[in-house]
Amino acid sequence: MIIDTHCHLNFQAFEKDADKVIQRSLAEGVWMINIGSQLETGQRAVELAEKYSEGVFASVGLHPIHITGHLMKKGLDSEELAAQEKMKEFNVEDYKKLAESKKMVAIGEIGLDYYYKPKSKTKLTEFKEIQQQGLVIQLDMAQDLNLPVALHCRSAHDDLISILNTKYHISGTNLRGVIHCFTGNLEQMEKYLNLGLYLGLNGIIFKPIPGINWQQIIKEAPLDRILIETDSPYLTPPMAKQSRNEPIFSKYVIVEIAKIKKLSYEEVAKITTRNARTLFNI
Repeated sequence: MIIDTHCHLNFQAFEKDADKVIQRSLAEGVWMINIGSQLETGQRAVELAEKYSEGVFASVGLHPIHITGHLMKKGLDSEELAAQEKMKEFNVEDYKKLAESKKMVAIGEIGLDYYYKPKSKTKLTEFKEIQQQGLVIQLDMAQDLNLPVALHCRSAHDDLISILNTKYHISGTNLRGVIHCFTGNLEQMEKYLNLGLYLGLNGIIFKPIPGINWQQIIKEAPLDRILIETDSPYLTPPMAKQSRNEPIFSKYVIVEIAKIKKLSYEEVAKITTRNARTLFNI
């Protein structure tokens, strides 16, 4: 069995065939956690999860791109554009109500994203402050609900680490969660691991990123702290030979990790699945 710990079959890309994709995945022994990026996609994630007796779970959170979409000039797809300025409508109780579902296993996708940032200093300061405020509110929510977090971070690792250290590590409070789609360097990886977090690896490991040596990252990352994910419909491994990613393609991520670590596919699949079951209590 494999667990795709971060996918979006609740997104528009799967609007017409989400159930077929889920059934195909389950038939191949792939379980999944559908991640909400705002209330609407969180509701859809819960609806999908509750249709299946096992193997399909949900997470809900307000993604940083939705929090500050009104300050961004580009970088938003059609689904994200429809969710601009959601922070103004954010209601913790709406999200807590979704968390009443027995299939809800995490709060996320939450975090920081400075990739498409405004150019003016005034807007940039507002941009970062609003994202950080939204993150802290949702970290508190996860703590209240005793749920782990799925953390998104792009071009903001130092700020995220600082916030997490201030809020959890220094205070001695336990933090459970995963850095989804990890793209940090070795030093940042160590800091996340010291905070007790898991590293989410997906098809991005097949893409060159300046300053990131994937061979070194994967070789040094402890296997018992790695989670497998796809981020479907995004970040499709090249071996899949199609543009839309799916949970079944998580196997290619396992193959690559096994090759770099000189381990068998079966061992990597077994340990990363155990990691997922431990973190998300599934």
